[in-house]
Amino acid sequence: MKSAFLSTDFMHVSTESTDYSTTAGAIENVKITDGGSSGSDDTYTAVAIRGDGSGGECTVVVSSGAVTSVTITNAGSGYTFASILASDFGNVSGADIDFIISPEGGHATDCVKELGGFFVMVNVDLEQSESGEFTTDNDFRRIALIRNPVDSGTGSTATADTLDATKSMTFASDPGTFTVDEKITGSSTGAVGYVIDYNSSTFVLRYIQPQFANQGVDASGDLVEFTTSDTVTGATSGISGSPTSVDTTPELTHDSGDILYIENRKPISRASDQTENIKLIVEF
Repeated sequence: MKSAFLSTDFMHVSTESTDYSTTAGAIENVKITDGGSSGSDDTYTAVAIRGDGSGGECTVVVSSGAVTSVTITNAGSGYTFASILASDFGNVSGADIDFIISPEGGHATDCVKELGGFFVMVNVDLEQSESGEFTTDNDFRRIALIRNPVDSGTGSTATADTLDATKSMTFASDPGTFTVDEKITGSSTGAVGYVIDYNSSTFVLRYIQPQFANQGVDASGDLVEFTTSDTVTGATSGISGSPTSVDTTPELTHDSGDILYIENRKPISRASDQTENIKLIVEF
């Protein structure tokens, strides 16, 4: 699953229970920035690594007057800076050799800190209809990251993989197919809303009631709920039906949790066999 958190700009950093840490201030790698020139060709062993640490040694190969390789043979410890003397490896002139020193506590003591892990990536796949929770008949255009939303069924922080945040009504039989995004009106209550989708197998219609007059609230600005006494009619399809039940309490409690991130995108249309992969990156 680590590959799921890999992008062109970020890679996964994890903390391990196994201790892979190294010695603090040890020299475990080296980079030859400039091989220099005019040195005496040979392989120089046990070359002392100078600096404020101790015990570091390396093997230096000089070919055609320049340093061609440096191999650490003893990483030593306690270094915060390091170098080697030209006189110890054939008096090569102008060589620039950078020694890579482990941080405080050693490499892998704190991988997140050492690799600059200031970002958290959240990765999710929206697979088809997610067991009927996520519409495949309509589009979506807003993605949000919410902390501690509440499950209306338990009154506690939601832990389920999916929760429906929409209202719905169920008919006893199929009244016909309501049109996605059409306005619906209740004959008895005068309630209004807009269709998200309609399932012709379960006879469930999901809908929203926006906070605007004649779209989800009445002329006074009050929300009017649909009831089983209503005959619900679609303004575009002309389909009408009387629901046997109306669920005005979505599984996810409305306005619960803290929004950490929100993003508006161009409408993304969906199909019953479609999967979207979404990555959100938050910097701390």
